[in-house]
Amino acid sequence: MSGGIRRGRRLAVDVGDARIGVASCDPDGMLATPVETVPGRDVPAAHRRLGALVAEYEPLEVVVGLPRSLGGKEGPAAIKVRAFARRLAADVAPVPVRLVDERMSTVTAGRGLRAAGVTSKKGRSFIDQAAAVVILQSALDTERSTGRPPGEAVEVGA
Repeated sequence: MSGGIRRGRRLAVDVGDARIGVASCDPDGMLATPVETVPGRDVPAAHRRLGALVAEYEPLEVVVGLPRSLGGKEGPAAIKVRAFARRLAADVAPVPVRLVDERMSTVTAGRGLRAAGVTSKKGRSFIDQAAAVVILQSALDTERSTGRPPGEAVEVGA
């Protein structure tokens, strides 16, 4: 193992137009677990709820999934998520917010839920949380293997 992992709980956020999935991990950064799905259409209310979760969980950082194309390009969805992450960073400062690549997280989460026998109709409320779990687990694995915080820091006021 070349790196290591900073001790402390993290929150992960999977930002969607209708819903925002939230996941957390234990203080040792071993296992990501679902927290809740926050309604996303009322953006101010969503930011208030996420701020309350940050206050409750007291995370080392918040990891936000950044949607990119398979080729790594950023489109309109990534622009929206970057703006969301900047506002979140301002809301939860001094807790750092980091953007991490989330390619395939929703697909991976959907496959896992289907494999577990969760139907798509029933699974919609869980898919966002499951995607946040995939994002967080990937971020933890990246930090563990590199010894560096995952992704890129979101600058407050940038």
